[in-house]
Amino acid sequence: MTFTTTPRRLATRTLKVAALAAGVSLMSLNAFAGDAALYGPTAPKGSSFVRVYNASNAEVSATVGSTSLNDVAPLASSDFSFMPGGDYSAKVGSQTVPVKLAADHYYTLVNNASGQPQLIEEPPFKNKQKSLVRVQNLSDKPLTLKTADGKTEVVKTVAAKGRGEREINPVKVSLALYDGDKKVGDVKPVALERGEAAVLYVTGNGSSLSPVWVKRPVATR
Repeated sequence: MTFTTTPRRLATRTLKVAALAAGVSLMSLNAFAGDAALYGPTAPKGSSFVRVYNASNAEVSATVGSTSLNDVAPLASSDFSFMPGGDYSAKVGSQTVPVKLAADHYYTLVNNASGQPQLIEEPPFKNKQKSLVRVQNLSDKPLTLKTADGKTEVVKTVAAKGRGEREINPVKVSLALYDGDKKVGDVKPVALERGEAAVLYVTGNGSSLSPVWVKRPVATR
């Protein structure tokens, strides 16, 4: 027996196939959009990643090569932008400094309240089961991050101009900075999430220290 496909059946079949293809395409587009919202744009292999942390009390804009990082609020940071590794001129506000960016590395360009901007390396954190607490100590004294009551050491003593870190379970904690056994200042509570790095930048000198948590802006994740 021979079956004949009528024009009407053919048209109906074509519409069903087109609708199915459109549905698959829409699902793929939505999945891609979700990934982009979570991870940001995909960077080419060998890229460097740079953000700005503004430790001053006034809004600032910056450029690294041809990449703009605009309108960073006081005591806040931009998200990471990517560019090819290499030597660049970085302009932060009215100041310009040379920077060398290695491929597949992350950096924070710190706009200090006084003095020149500083380029700080930020090793990436890849453990999806833990949280990372990192201390970037840009002050002139060694500091230890402890629980607010001083009983538990969270990050071992970090030398002046040094970096220290520790992986911990996701929690909301109240912490403080200590110089030896002397508390030098409380730190704003921070909520830690799995797979996330919270970086405590400590700027200032002597008895005038400014500890600020720097995390990726929520709106850009």
